[in-house]
Amino acid sequence: MPKRTDINTILVIGSGPIVIGQACEFDYSGAQACKVLKEEGYCVVLVNSNPATIMTDPDLVDRTYVEPITCEFIEKIIEREKPDALLATLGGQTALNAAVELAESGILDKHNVELIGCDLAAIQKGENRKLFNEAMAEIGVETARGDYAYSVDQALAIASSIGYPVILRPSFTLGGAGGGAASNPEELARIVSQGLELSPIGEVLVEESIMGWKEYEMEVMRDGAGNGIIVCSIENLDPMGVHTGDSITVAPAQTLSDIEYQRMRVASLAILEKIGVETGGSNVQFAINPENGRMIVIEMNPRVSRSSALASKATGFPIAKAAAKLAVGYTLDEIVNDITRVTPACFEPSIDYCVVKVPRFAFEKFQGADDTLTTRMKAVGEVMAIGRTFEEALAKALRSLEDGHIGLAPTRKEASVYAQMSGAQLEAEIARPSAERIFHVAEGFRRGLDAAHIHELSGIDPFFLGCIADMVRMQENLRDLNLEDLDAEALRLLKQEGMSDALIAELTGATEETVRACRKILGVLPAFKTVDTCAAEFASTTSYHYKTYDAAETELAPKERKRIIILGAGPNRIGQGIEFDYCCVQASYALAADGYETIMINCNPETVSTDYDTSDMLFFEPLTFEDVMDVVEAVDPDGVILTLGGQTPLKLASALQAAGVPIIGTTPASIDLAEDRDLFSNILDELGISYPAAGMASTYEQACRVAEHIGFPLLVRPSYVLGGRGMAIVYDANQLETYMTQAAQISPDHPIYLDKFLEGAIEVDLDALCDGTDVYIGGVMEHIEMAGIHSGDSACVIPPYSLSEGIVNTLQDIAAKLALRLGVKGLLNIQFAIKDQVVYVIEANPRASRTVPFVSKATGVPLAKAAARIMAGEKLACLELPAHKTDPDYYCVKEAVMPWGRFPGARVILGPEMKSTGEVMGIAPTVPAAYAKTQFAIDYAMPEGGLAFVSVNDGDKRAIVSLIRDVERMGFGIVATQGTAKVLRASGIDCLEVSKIHEADAADGEGERPSALDLIRDGKISLIINTPFGTATRSDGYEIRSAAVRHGICHTTTLAGAQAMIAGMEAARQGTLNVIALQDL
Repeated sequence: MPKRTDINTILVIGSGPIVIGQACEFDYSGAQACKVLKEEGYCVVLVNSNPATIMTDPDLVDRTYVEPITCEFIEKIIEREKPDALLATLGGQTALNAAVELAESGILDKHNVELIGCDLAAIQKGENRKLFNEAMAEIGVETARGDYAYSVDQALAIASSIGYPVILRPSFTLGGAGGGAASNPEELARIVSQGLELSPIGEVLVEESIMGWKEYEMEVMRDGAGNGIIVCSIENLDPMGVHTGDSITVAPAQTLSDIEYQRMRVASLAILEKIGVETGGSNVQFAINPENGRMIVIEMNPRVSRSSALASKATGFPIAKAAAKLAVGYTLDEIVNDITRVTPACFEPSIDYCVVKVPRFAFEKFQGADDTLTTRMKAVGEVMAIGRTFEEALAKALRSLEDGHIGLAPTRKEASVYAQMSGAQLEAEIARPSAERIFHVAEGFRRGLDAAHIHELSGIDPFFLGCIADMVRMQENLRDLNLEDLDAEALRLLKQEGMSDALIAELTGATEETVRACRKILGVLPAFKTVDTCAAEFASTTSYHYKTYDAAETELAPKERKRIIILGAGPNRIGQGIEFDYCCVQASYALAADGYETIMINCNPETVSTDYDTSDMLFFEPLTFEDVMDVVEAVDPDGVILTLGGQTPLKLASALQAAGVPIIGTTPASIDLAEDRDLFSNILDELGISYPAAGMASTYEQACRVAEHIGFPLLVRPSYVLGGRGMAIVYDANQLETYMTQAAQISPDHPIYLDKFLEGAIEVDLDALCDGTDVYIGGVMEHIEMAGIHSGDSACVIPPYSLSEGIVNTLQDIAAKLALRLGVKGLLNIQFAIKDQVVYVIEANPRASRTVPFVSKATGVPLAKAAARIMAGEKLACLELPAHKTDPDYYCVKEAVMPWGRFPGARVILGPEMKSTGEVMGIAPTVPAAYAKTQFAIDYAMPEGGLAFVSVNDGDKRAIVSLIRDVERMGFGIVATQGTAKVLRASGIDCLEVSKIHEADAADGEGERPSALDLIRDGKISLIINTPFGTATRSDGYEIRSAAVRHGICHTTTLAGAQAMIAGMEAARQGTLNVIALQDL
């Protein structure tokens, strides 16, 4: 069936901001779909609120709307663009939920827009568990026993009839949000109460527990003619009970018998047919009881899923591209496989290697959070590795995590913990699902535990335990040898097990450089193989490679033109996210357009940079010195770019330069000038630029001396941080002592930096380009929150809305001086603080920053593309970049998206340590209107009325009065704690005084005044303004903010944030929030 000609314009819904459970794998899927639809000649309109993605680049589609993904805004886009069809199966749960709401509300029918890719009935059957279970019963596929609850009491009744433990799954949520396992009525009541609030339809499924069963996923494609294929089978290393996004997963499935695989395959295709998925990709999850082989289907997603990106990268099969073509009428046999160019898409992929995905966590960011893994996803990113065996792929994946591991071996810190850990404690850790469980299992084997006992404790399949035991045994055997004892055969065997040069060096007492030299002398070199979808049955036309020691023949194309390697950003994590991948992809596009052969090295399966057609060559490898050098020696590049992938490639700069690698752009020496505080301070003194007074200390006594000299408050941090890790603001000697104790545990070998904290200062970010001669100011962003909130967590505005022209000119002059003095060739980000009209430089980073995508979209200047051309030798003057408007017609606001709901118990407070996972963007003629759009984009419903709870610290009490007058004028009743209420009443504002939580607890419910927590639980409070002071984690403010997260109440923890929110609420009420395409800016 040829493509449809009755539709011309297609509206694609993206997935919105990066959140835990829905990350940039949908940016990858959506970008791939948009590209192919445009190539097919359709006019493509996109709505996505995320500025950090390639998907929202104005060059990708015809019309790009960085707007909230809500019915109200999508209808405005539909009215303006008049699309014929809507494609929502490539934007994750966000897009699917929006499509359902648009269809059910009649908006699609009203505007004659057809839902393609999956119809409403199929979405409802796949997403509504009741309809899904009924459909499965009709085709004889078993599901877990259970029923639906619409209240806590109903859930308790269902659980008592099934028996504990039970699994709880709210309907229509993503990443298992609001779900979990309950072993008793108390746990059930807690989980269900939150699940009912998070489910858009107030429904929670209560099911029998299948904890401990083996879990599998099948990635399936189906076309309009009824043809179906299995793209890939995926097996979870962890048994049921751990969300698949938090589990180590393996492709293809390793422990299925052929009969079990065929049963699963037949069931998967039957499920798609029954649910009514006419076209596109779907994900079906199964569980198998290892005791008796009973197979049940857990769920299916009638859309491209999180695992689809993994399956695409694992097999080379472009699931999203095929799904988009199927949605517009093609059948599988009509779509040609991009990689072979001869086989159709109806050929099921066949692979002759093993792929392992390992999740990346960030529990260290969330003080008080439980790091036990459950059915609620907590991972912030993931890595993928390819090897000829499970052992090789696992070892490569573990060293890709960038968390200090160099393979399946403990870090020095972990080794010291194991030295103190008893056998009983270790067994408890093996039994508890956690991010470190695989290392606990390895330690169990080191201590002589047998595989049967570890299987009993963990539920991990004996096959995987056998592989892990072999890896540990080989490490322990190596511990007794010296490097010179190893011959070529022994070294090759170690490398085939995936053992890194660094780990061999650690176990033999050698250095990594010596191991590498020895290995090369003995001729133990890697081969590079190709991911080709067909296990080498047909020739491959794309250069998508992985490294292995289990093969002799290398499959790399000869060099025919100049080559440039771009080092990617590695796994997503808090502090280093998709923004850096955006920069790498932009650079690849720009350099390819200039005639270079572009080569990407990265290990993140979620991203556009690891799509097989983003660069001319792709190497799916860890970003370590060994792995990068192996690629460099194999491809002979003319240049290597390190400054676009965040801190990950920068850590390799010195070692790569020492090895003679041709680094282009800003040199490692220039990077050191900015990173070394003493050198940087000298430069600032030389240029006459102000910066906050600072000092260093390794002990509390030294810190006290610094504090005495500089004065409180102080911004304190370890000297190695990324994303503000371990940073805090301390106001007195007691807080300083507490901090120094904690910091000594985090970083015993590094000094602590102490800076004078400029309280109440305005913070500003500036991005610039420099070619060594000229400087171009990309954008100046004014932060809405005052100094003290990490720049990645603070809302910011471009152009600045309150800074004078003189201050902006000063900022630009300082940036130009610094860029030239540091010798920047490429991008530079500078953070400033402005206090009492004095401009202070906080820090400068001569690399891509997380604000580059936002600035590029706000100004229309592709900074990363320009930076890549500068690094390759072009001059700014030749790039002809436009001058910025001095009086723009619009403001752009970037707001951070916080993951508080994923970490119950974590401290809900903004500070100098970054906590956000993603960002959204709002564009409007005024700052309040743009800010209001960001709140809608984050899914914060602006409250219409009700009670506003106010409790602010002493420093904010005077400033809060005028703000609360506005809140009162908007029709809210005011509730406040004693101190705040006193100030409000004195200013003539009527308010209800509530007791503090600890006062109410002490009164044991006998007090006359309710507590704020009581009113929150009763659903009476719709807005919370609570500005904390100090560092206590179990204070009243902590409890109130945690309750706000649990109950989905609009809340803010800074005075500036409150001002922006209230101005935004007024703008929203005026109904002036119109939509605007990036192409019209």
